[in-house]
Amino acid sequence: MQPLPTHRASFSIGNEAAARRVVDVLTEVFFEGDAAVAAFERPDGQWDVTLHFAEAPDQELLRELVATSAGNDIAATLSFDTVEAKDWVKASLEDLVPVPAGRFVVHGSHDRDRVAPNKLAIEIEAALAFGTGHHGTTRGCLLLLDHVLKHARPKRVLDLGTGTGVLGIAAAKALHRTVLASDIDPPSVRVAAENAALNEAGHYVRVIRATGFAAPDFATSGPFDLVLANILANPLRQLSGPMVRHLAPGARVILSGLLTHQAPAVIAAYRARGLVPLRHLRIEGWSSLLLRRVD
Repeated sequence: MQPLPTHRASFSIGNEAAARRVVDVLTEVFFEGDAAVAAFERPDGQWDVTLHFAEAPDQELLRELVATSAGNDIAATLSFDTVEAKDWVKASLEDLVPVPAGRFVVHGSHDRDRVAPNKLAIEIEAALAFGTGHHGTTRGCLLLLDHVLKHARPKRVLDLGTGTGVLGIAAAKALHRTVLASDIDPPSVRVAAENAALNEAGHYVRVIRATGFAAPDFATSGPFDLVLANILANPLRQLSGPMVRHLAPGARVILSGLLTHQAPAVIAAYRARGLVPLRHLRIEGWSSLLLRRVD
């Protein structure tokens, strides 16, 4: 029996932060099963956002939602068509070639057999594609994590703003230790937990929903020897104080999600809290920072 076609709505938007904002709105409106929302970065830096529906969506409502979260100009470009069921997943995965980052390789299931046996493979399936390894921020974090692990074996690890869970999974697979992973977004919490299980790291990665450091889990799981936070520049600056209160002496912190010109302000915020920068990676216009607590 041939699968029924699915209804697709799609548009492009200028950067990851804008894509995150509109995807957050859409996933809040459409419950699980009503629509599948995916966002992928293009080679030119634009992000393609696509929704798939089993039944024809309300086009006027969808345009209003996109206009509210992304502006009228983006909403005007929203297009609708139908595609064969499952084809979009296959096509999306085929576009995601394996991404090496030190000892780590991030890949889709279609490339499972192409990962060298001496690498730590992290399999990430198509969902919300923030943190597939293909964005410069995720790759930068993985490279810095690889650097840290050549010199230290942190015992208490936090992946703050985990997204797909890729950083927490990487740390767990390399260290064979429990990693606390948190995200403010319920779909991300679910996706991260699913990806941890897929990578046979579900017993190591504990995923919680939390805003900042508000949950009691941070106090009970810390103080942390290593924090990975691939978020955005402004939240990173705002979190500098709460984060330091949850750090062990000598802790290392990996920060990303900031444009290169935003790095000095973020470094200054953390330096004021007693953290000094050790390394600064610049990939595709994005900065990833490694800092260490010295007070």
